[in-house]
Amino acid sequence: MHAQTAPAPTADPHQADAHGEVPVRVCLVGIGGFGERHLANIRRLEEEGGVRLVAAVDRRADDDGVLGPEVPMFGDLEQLRAAGLDVDVVVVSTPIDTHFDLALTALGLGADVLLEKPPVANLEQFHRLLDAAEEADRLVQVGFQSIGSHALGLIDRLLASGEIGRLRAVGATGLWSRDTGYFTRSPWAGRRRIGGVDVVDGVVTNPLAHAVMTALHIAGARTAEDVAQLRTELYRANAIESDDTSVVQVRTASGVPVTCALTLCAAEQQDPFITVEGTEGRAVLHYTRDELTVSGPEGTRTVTSGRTNLLENLIAARRDGAALLCHLAATGAFMRVLDAVRTAPDPAPIAPEHVRWLEEGGSRRLVLPGVEDWAVRAVAAQSGFTGIGAPWAAPAATGERFVVAGHEVARVRTGEGIAPTSSPRPFLHPVRTLGGVTVTDQQPLDHVWHLGVSTALQDVDGLNFWGGRTYTREDQRYVWRDDHGRVHRVAAHATEDRLEEELSWLGPDGTAVLAEERRWTFRPVAEHAWELGLRFRLSPAGDRPVQLGSPGANGRPGGGYGGFFWRLPDCTDADVFTAAAAGEDAVHGSVSPWLAFSAEFAGRPATLVLRHGGPSADPWFVRVSGYPGVGLAPAWDAPVTTAPEVPFERAVHVLVVDGRLDATGVEALLDRAAEDRGPAESPGA
Repeated sequence: MHAQTAPAPTADPHQADAHGEVPVRVCLVGIGGFGERHLANIRRLEEEGGVRLVAAVDRRADDDGVLGPEVPMFGDLEQLRAAGLDVDVVVVSTPIDTHFDLALTALGLGADVLLEKPPVANLEQFHRLLDAAEEADRLVQVGFQSIGSHALGLIDRLLASGEIGRLRAVGATGLWSRDTGYFTRSPWAGRRRIGGVDVVDGVVTNPLAHAVMTALHIAGARTAEDVAQLRTELYRANAIESDDTSVVQVRTASGVPVTCALTLCAAEQQDPFITVEGTEGRAVLHYTRDELTVSGPEGTRTVTSGRTNLLENLIAARRDGAALLCHLAATGAFMRVLDAVRTAPDPAPIAPEHVRWLEEGGSRRLVLPGVEDWAVRAVAAQSGFTGIGAPWAAPAATGERFVVAGHEVARVRTGEGIAPTSSPRPFLHPVRTLGGVTVTDQQPLDHVWHLGVSTALQDVDGLNFWGGRTYTREDQRYVWRDDHGRVHRVAAHATEDRLEEELSWLGPDGTAVLAEERRWTFRPVAEHAWELGLRFRLSPAGDRPVQLGSPGANGRPGGGYGGFFWRLPDCTDADVFTAAAAGEDAVHGSVSPWLAFSAEFAGRPATLVLRHGGPSADPWFVRVSGYPGVGLAPAWDAPVTTAPEVPFERAVHVLVVDGRLDATGVEALLDRAAEDRGPAESPGA
């Protein structure tokens, strides 16, 4: 049917249906694109009774026969108004930049509105539309269909019952794939603005907006005031204005962190999912299929639920006073995110060397290799792509760089961007051999609180400066507690071969608990090896002794980690040995002058040789099979104490070597390193 200015229905819209009810008169604005789904839904409801499509609005000249002879089509809502046709509900499914004006006009017609997501293009429009809806005494429902999922009620009951414990964090992971045609499907596709008008068509605000909205909803962030902190990290791999690979981090007013890692450049399309982290378990919601998987002390189960259609819900609200599932006001938190994306600097382009093109069936699409793993890792670590070191992301905040024989071998990370539950602290990463083999990892998926090379303790007078769960003597297990501290640099002095730092260990409330003096040294030993030295002293910040413990000291056998710790990256063919023993079981917890860890890292061989740098004889903490990591364990099975008059002090030297070494090679290199090493000095001496 061609666009017209007068209605020509053959059925009386006021005629009662088979149930004796007068149908709700619906006008659909936008019959193409996603509007086709709305049209199919309206037709379904017509067949069930209670709804009648009485008009459509579209800019096109012809409906191609999809409306049928009974439904007039207008060029805009003003033409519908002029024709004198009354409507009860207007469904808006048009480009983002048109939503605000169309919704205002619909409210002016006295109609309730189902407004496709995102509701409007900026926060000012959002507040004006809220005011207009209140003044007109009309309902505005926003088309985030996932909010109609009955799985959301299941999650509420899970948390209320304590089955997965207290809500700890919420994450959204969206791994979609879009070809170049997606970004040329319309003039506004992939645009931030057109002619000064906001469009905001990026991965966060349109294609994967449901992921963001659902995560915020579960975290209890509904209104704009529910957002306490907000950070965006926006990238684009495609040649577009808007973002196609991004992270959004929110902290709600109640303190719940929400992390959304989203991309349109995955190798394969995957269903997006929401991760609900509790203190005793987790729930994972695949919202596109209303499937909820719950893992907790009782085991794992999967439940598939139904969902309430948002147009049906709007009609029920009109007739019976039912609560709107996705009221405009309940999208305020999402609109805070949208406005942050809108006002952020343009997305950073991802360099061509990090992407590859795929051609399939006549279409071309861009893939960002490894983005799937980086997205999952970002959500788990509650971090941005920069924070976890994605190779195509902006560089993280760093401090000093250690240079040996003209090679950068280590870099100081400040701890900025590390989640509070990972006990933020300065650390070294990446650490490399002289040949460029990286031998550290940070925030790996198995333990996102592992940070390269650092000093960390899990029990400092009952506070956690290690990150993650705390092993308690009372529970005899790991539990999530609000006990995480952080380490803050107070001062630093660097020379060409050393770095001296003063640091403050702060409790969750910001109170200083420990003062640390730390000295790093770095020097060449051979053409293929250099030595990293660390000497640190921990003193009470106050005038009383402080107890330093570990899971082992609290009753976990073999869990005496804490102090100096070195997290290695994934590796193969690993050998760990001392002068007297070999293998993880044999060397873990052993006391020996040195320990070697030799393996293949990304196909390149390297060896670490750790040596005690003082008179202490702490056991070695070693992991190989579960994850690769080594360290000193001063509180192996009992706590140690630092006092004002007798501070706790340790030292360690690590040879970082290209290639594999056996015990004979280790002894020879240690002898060579000892030949020109001067007397060890205490920090601050």
